[in-house]
Amino acid sequence: MALTKVLIAVKTYPTLSFKYDELVCTAGFREDGTWIRIYPVKFRQRPYAQQYSKYQWIEMDLVKNEKDFRPESFRPVTHETEIKIVSEVKPDGDAWHERRKLVLGKIYYNLDELIAEAKNKDISTSLAVFKPTVVKDFVIEDTDREWSKEKLASLQQLNLFASATDDKAEVVRKLPYKFSYKFEDNNGKESTLMIEDWEIGALYWNMIAQYEGNEAKAIDGVRNKYFDDFVKTKDLHFFLGTTLEFHARNAPNPFVIIGTFHPKLVSQVKLF
Repeated sequence: MALTKVLIAVKTYPTLSFKYDELVCTAGFREDGTWIRIYPVKFRQRPYAQQYSKYQWIEMDLVKNEKDFRPESFRPVTHETEIKIVSEVKPDGDAWHERRKLVLGKIYYNLDELIAEAKNKDISTSLAVFKPTVVKDFVIEDTDREWSKEKLASLQQLNLFASATDDKAEVVRKLPYKFSYKFEDNNGKESTLMIEDWEIGALYWNMIAQYEGNEAKAIDGVRNKYFDDFVKTKDLHFFLGTTLEFHARNAPNPFVIIGTFHPKLVSQVKLF
């Protein structure tokens, strides 16, 4: 069976599953520029050499995920299927020229158009690059600070939290805040979508460490990066993805922000 080559563009923050323990949803681009979703992946339990980063090309034996109707959804043949990291697409300057060519092949500007494609059973689009016309705010909300006790008890009985590099059982920390962007599309439609990117979670915990546990300073640090930097000084695009539950239920908007693409504005970069 031929391996599938994927440019990693998205890694979501780990979630807990009764069936599979700790999971990450990965998405990226095939060589022809089409989107592909890889789920489930036990990322933190992978050997270090298989723990891919964004903008690395990987090769993996994938099959269509028969439990997921979305056309972009594939899964590893088994949970032990090897991931081969082939190469990396470097930033090549502030404008990320090579990354732009690979990522920005098709951009949506109208959210209703994208949602209509998602709801069209002949298309069922579930992954997309979206360019907001105006980003109005970066929203921070409190959420549950701990994983469900029932889920933790069930998974810990199975000793499923040991990482590949550490014999100690350790569950990924749950984020105590939800982060969202409030934005308008090119038709003036206003939306607020949650950000589920791994990077925003990692940034929060890095800020917590930097500010010695001060949560107010930590969330200010996240806002500074995702609003003051990305929105005000970068050419910000969203990677949008549907959740299986809400896509299947035909929710008014099944999309969340699963990642950001944020090179500097081309006008700010010296091209020659």
